[in-house]
Amino acid sequence: MKKQHLPTKICPVCKLPFSWRKKWQLNWENIKYCSEKCRKNKTLA
Repeated sequence: MKKQHLPTKICPVCKLPFSWRKKWQLNWENIKYCSEKCRKNKTLA
């Protein structure tokens, strides 16, 4: 699969798009934040 065809989501904290990563392949439906930093700051969203 080419990088340009990977699924993307929008992070609710920083409002930036992020792409699918191999480490998330089994859990992609549950991923909401682009990074640990955003996940820890989710109360700001």
